[in-house]
Amino acid sequence: MTAPAPAVYGAQPMAWWTWAIAGLVLLGTELFIPVDFFVFFLGVAALGVSGTTALGLVATTSGQLLLFSILAVLTTVGLRAPLVARLRRAQDTGVGIENLIGEVAVLAETLAPGDVGKAELRGTVWSVRSEHGAPLPAGRRCRVARVEGLLLWVRPE
Repeated sequence: MTAPAPAVYGAQPMAWWTWAIAGLVLLGTELFIPVDFFVFFLGVAALGVSGTTALGLVATTSGQLLLFSILAVLTTVGLRAPLVARLRRAQDTGVGIENLIGEVAVLAETLAPGDVGKAELRGTVWSVRSEHGAPLPAGRRCRVARVEGLLLWVRPE
C-alpha cells in the first residue's frame, strides 16, 4: 500500500465565485458596520481577484492571496484618504443652522438694542438680536455673528 501524495499548497486555485461572494459580503459589511472604508477596500480587492481569476490570469491560490494583498493595500492607501476627505467635505456643506454664521440677513423691522426682532435670511424669517449698541432700521443688511438655538445674533454689515 502506498501513502497518498502530500497536498501541494496553492495547487488548486480558489473559484472566482468564492472571491466574488467574499467581496460582496465585505462590501455589505461596510454598510452595516461603518469603519471608514477599510472593509470596503477589502471587498473591492476581493472583487478584483474574482475578476482576474474568472479571466484565468491567476493560476494558484497563493497567487490569488498575493494579488488580494496587493490590491487591498494599494486601494486602501491610494483611495481611502481622498474618499474620506471628500465625504467629510460633503457633510460639512450641509444646511445646519451653524452654517448661517457670516450670512447676510435683511431686517424686516427696526431692531432696538437688546430687543428681539425679525429678519429674512435664505427666504425664511428668523428671530434676531443685535450685537450693535444703536437701533438698526428695517431693511438694513446685517451679518449673522452667532447662533443661539433659533436666535440669530446680528451686527450691521
